[in-house]
Amino acid sequence: MRIGLAADNGTWHRTRLLAALTDLGAAPRLFSLADVTVETGHPEPLRVPGFGDGLPDGVLLRTIAGGTFEATTMRLGALHALVAAGTVVWNGPSAIERSVDKAMTSLLLARHRIPTPETFVLSRRDAAAAVVAREAAPGRPLVLKPLFGSQGEGLQLIARPEELPPEELVGRVYYLQRYVARRDGAWQDYRIFVCAGRAVAGMIREGDGWITNVHRGGRPLPWRPPARAASLAEAAAAAVGCAYTGVDLVEDGEGGFLVLEVNSMPAWSGLQQVTEVDIAREVAAGFLAAVQAGHGPRLALAGPA
Repeated sequence: MRIGLAADNGTWHRTRLLAALTDLGAAPRLFSLADVTVETGHPEPLRVPGFGDGLPDGVLLRTIAGGTFEATTMRLGALHALVAAGTVVWNGPSAIERSVDKAMTSLLLARHRIPTPETFVLSRRDAAAAVVAREAAPGRPLVLKPLFGSQGEGLQLIARPEELPPEELVGRVYYLQRYVARRDGAWQDYRIFVCAGRAVAGMIREGDGWITNVHRGGRPLPWRPPARAASLAEAAAAAVGCAYTGVDLVEDGEGGFLVLEVNSMPAWSGLQQVTEVDIAREVAAGFLAAVQAGHGPRLALAGPA
């Protein structure tokens, strides 16, 4: 098999994925999506470094390098072109687009009846202010999240309409989600890693404040997800179409869980500290099996009846 690993940044994850792929018998070729070109004078106009005039059978995508809107569009376009040509891409571009756009993630979760905190997505500040006035109050805030944010960056608690930033500071999109506090007052939520449709590991994330991301100082703690949480994470991954993903959950206060986010380019260095599961090997093994089978993950097209 002709295998590519696209990992533009993140040395820790890249090193482990390269080692896992190699240990499983693959000979991965490391490349950057920033170096993929389109040259129409060749029999195969999509030029992927390291693959000559052909295309890889499979591409394991770890990260997409940051850049302008135009550069990101081109890189996603290259991934779409690979998929159209028969290359198995993990995670595929459609899954990335659905998960990066929190509004689309919330829409898909709702359509598949996957429990998630009540969410409101609006383009105008006056409409967002009306929602805050109706739904929020001191001690019962809404969470304002950047539509394309990650790792807990840019989160704000909003209790009053006047606390909303102007439209130009939020990209003219207000993504508001009901804040779910634990009854015991602890700042704690959960991450479940799903690969090839199966929950393979989980952790508690504990913080000194309400933002618990490990990147922001949260502490990973060992956790064996109960069946109901594992099933919920697996359903969320299927709804968004992610082959491997980190699904974030909170307790709903009634013995169940709510899905907060589905991450298509998850980090797992914190999780790896508290689980015996070799996450990189799970990803590599699932990916190579998909390449051998000749197909990637399928989007769940309809919710439950």
